[in-house]
Amino acid sequence: MNRVSARDTDWDGVRLHVVTGKGGVGKTTVAAALALALAAGGRNVLLVEVEGRQGIAQLFDCPPLPYEERKVAIAPDGGDVYALAVDTEEALIEYLEMFYNLKRAGKAMSRLGVVDFVTTIAPGLRDVILTGKTSEAVRRKRPDGSFVYDAVVMDAPPTGRITKFLNVSEEVSGLAKVGPVRNHADMVMRVVRSPETAVHFVTLLEEMPVQETLDGIQELKDVGLPVGGVIINMEHPPMLDAEALAAAAAGRLDADEIVRGLKAAGLEHDAEQIARVLAAEAADHARRMALQAREKERLAALPHPKYVLPLLPDGVDLAGLYDLADALREQGAA
Repeated sequence: MNRVSARDTDWDGVRLHVVTGKGGVGKTTVAAALALALAAGGRNVLLVEVEGRQGIAQLFDCPPLPYEERKVAIAPDGGDVYALAVDTEEALIEYLEMFYNLKRAGKAMSRLGVVDFVTTIAPGLRDVILTGKTSEAVRRKRPDGSFVYDAVVMDAPPTGRITKFLNVSEEVSGLAKVGPVRNHADMVMRVVRSPETAVHFVTLLEEMPVQETLDGIQELKDVGLPVGGVIINMEHPPMLDAEALAAAAAGRLDADEIVRGLKAAGLEHDAEQIARVLAAEAADHARRMALQAREKERLAALPHPKYVLPLLPDGVDLAGLYDLADALREQGAA
């Protein structure tokens, strides 16, 4: 039987979590944290990487992942996180063997460079292979009928490509009307369009990532693909109270008061120069807080669950990843 713990979550019944976001927003980090959160309490979760960057291995401080499922972490309360870096070439050979019994031919094609040629002239086929491998993991069962994985998390391509990547049925329509390729694409779409799938968007509280999130959500809706939640990553905490922020933004901070504070702290040397630098930094901080508030308000209009992850001042290490997973669980994301 699957090992499932009782918990309150916004995504009961969802087994495929697709994570996308604009480049630079921390998409892979959030996908890894979500996998840890979903595995907590004794569940088995597979984290799939499809872009060949080995970002998962770096996050979990392990060697580069081969094309096989490997355990990379133990979640809180005993759950297990496995990871798979999908290699397009290996996946295509596996695909040829599965549907055409052409494993030897596939390896020969690889040596001749035909694999690259095929996936270049028919990029829709590449996406079918990548999404198909993930969909197979979602559907895989043990002999007793229980699912091998309680959930699968895909670290997917960026927002600008996510609709085309997931809408594989449309992408292969010009390649195959019938046959194994078409059947495989249809199987993928049954998984992707089902209530068992949710596409989550990662964003920063900055204008371009938020706009790409809004556009990406609308594009998914236009083709009938399931939108999940919005995960706001790396939110900067306010360092000043509301009154001080307003004064800093308006350039009205009391320089003399700052100087007195510096001297009281024993920083008498160049106190006036330091005060000017601090006032400038406070003004920058106030502008950032105003930007965050404005972009957060834009996101608030979306009818989808939202989760906020803090900026980790020391960067993301393994301990920080567990902290982010805890934050997602506390907010009901897993």
